[in-house]
Amino acid sequence: MSTTIRPGRAARPWRFRRPGFWLLLLAASALFSYPYLWVVSASLKPRSQVFDNRLFPQEWVPSNFVTVFERTPILSWFINSSSVAIAAAAAVTTSSALVAFGFAHFRFPGRKPLFGLVLATMMLPTAVTMIPVYLIWNTAGLATTQVPLWAANLFGSAFYIFLLRQFFLGLPKELFEAARLDGASYWTIFWRIVVPLSKPALIVTFIFELKASWSDLLKPLIYLRDPALFTLPRGLKAISDQFGQSGEQQWEIVLAGSIITTLPLIIVFFIAQRYFVQGIATQARTR
Repeated sequence: MSTTIRPGRAARPWRFRRPGFWLLLLAASALFSYPYLWVVSASLKPRSQVFDNRLFPQEWVPSNFVTVFERTPILSWFINSSSVAIAAAAAVTTSSALVAFGFAHFRFPGRKPLFGLVLATMMLPTAVTMIPVYLIWNTAGLATTQVPLWAANLFGSAFYIFLLRQFFLGLPKELFEAARLDGASYWTIFWRIVVPLSKPALIVTFIFELKASWSDLLKPLIYLRDPALFTLPRGLKAISDQFGQSGEQQWEIVLAGSIITTLPLIIVFFIAQRYFVQGIATQARTR
């Protein structure tokens, strides 16, 4: 006795579940967006209404942002953060890509143990190396400059080396063999073949480090003394000290500074999110 299966019957349950799936996504998005929306709303309120928990202010005070620019050198801090973050991201992307290319395509004695040793450095907490690293920069006479905020990235990062190595291993080896037969050097192979094919992974690495450097507070607290050299997170700490709990109790000014600090990262994410998807899709095709 045969059973007839009507076409489209198997897809019907998913069609019925799809509205519930979208509602779940909308609810999760609203839940995660609420804290930031609250900060945006509070930054546009007068002092007496900052903590009234209304998402729509009864009285709009956009001059809070003007006050931040008038009473703090936040524009200078923005420039400092931009230069430090771009330098750190460019340094770690370049150095990590070179090291990852070596681990992916060179065969030499001790390659696997050495790669394991590189990965083992990720197990060291920052607090363990904080004092020795500071002493190195202090001996070099750079402990009170912006150089320690980005120059350490010239030596690569274990996480990014691992990430890029895995991506490089998925590239077709026939391209490298053909290039070697044509007399191409290893640098030519890296620059002319590996870099163009790995743009999504390199861009993702750059953005990851850009975000990490932009939002880093610990290193600026350790190394920066001159307010003219402050980055935005360090400057936001100064704003919190001046206008926050231990200062003038003007939390609307502190929250306005927070919006100015986080908004560039949100813009960068929306511009670069397609590279995240492209990187995942490219890696899936090369596996």
